[in-house]
Amino acid sequence: MPLNIPILLTWLRVALIPLVVGVFYLPTAWLPLEDRNIAATAVFIIAALTDWLDGFLARRWNETSAFGAFLDPVADKLMVAGALLVLVQLDRANAIIAFIIIGREITISALREWMAQLGASKSVAVHQIGKIKTAAQMVAIPMLLFHDPLFGVNLQEWGEVLIWIAGVLTVWSMFYYLKKAWPLIKEKAGSFP
Repeated sequence: MPLNIPILLTWLRVALIPLVVGVFYLPTAWLPLEDRNIAATAVFIIAALTDWLDGFLARRWNETSAFGAFLDPVADKLMVAGALLVLVQLDRANAIIAFIIIGREITISALREWMAQLGASKSVAVHQIGKIKTAAQMVAIPMLLFHDPLFGVNLQEWGEVLIWIAGVLTVWSMFYYLKKAWPLIKEKAGSFP
């Protein structure tokens, strides 16, 4: 396993996930709810920034690796899934949208793994629609974690709108990837026991 700054940043993101979730389980005497919202939002934003930074540095320094290409999306999916589950429990996000987003991530991860086994991973490489979907999620989730108004802006309402937009983009991107893979799926589906 290669160890460089981009991979360390990805590991940092993985390590931050329990903090985003765990802060809401601290006793109220230790951390009031408003402070929990701020802490979880700050940790999530730091984690999201490491997502951008690790990819930027890996490309800039030519330190891309197969392990980094594996770990980065896993960290992203764990971060989003963990935050969404907390938001559902706090009644700040709809369980249906959380299911759509998490279900899509599982489906596309499985599709990419299968396509890689067939030597056709480029047919389901990350597309612009997937990047826009991720950006919508990474903006919506901190708004929902923060929950309170900020400078007169109701972040909860904006977060709800954005998470539904992310949900629509999630379904759209899933169908995009399935459509790209469909010819090979049709061809190979009958050849597996």
